[in-house]
Amino acid sequence: MASGNDADDLARKGVTNPEEFLQVVVVDNGAGPEIHLRGELDMATASLLRDELVRLTPDGPRQVTVDLAQLAFIDSTGLSVLITGLKRIRQQGGDMTLRSPNPGTRKVLEITGLTEVFSIS
Repeated sequence: MASGNDADDLARKGVTNPEEFLQVVVVDNGAGPEIHLRGELDMATASLLRDELVRLTPDGPRQVTVDLAQLAFIDSTGLSVLITGLKRIRQQGGDMTLRSPNPGTRKVLEITGLTEVFSIS
């Protein structure tokens, strides 16, 4: 859940419950956590993913997969959360894979050059 200034920003935009716009579901498949995103990853909801990545990586799991198959939209704030999470995980000796981006999300990743930064399956 957003806190502090994030919550104030969301309230001004009429977003009182970011979970209505983005669902973040974590599944432990034994090889590392899989984060399934459904909805919109943007300025109003990015804190949900950021908080989950921080929670999952205090000591650094070796591999995190973020499933983007049901992600309808991503903006620069969402991209920033993914990049920050990737940096944190790599500093701890792990890696992050983005899985199944839909065509719109894949295009954003390509335009921004992030297909060269992330492992995408």
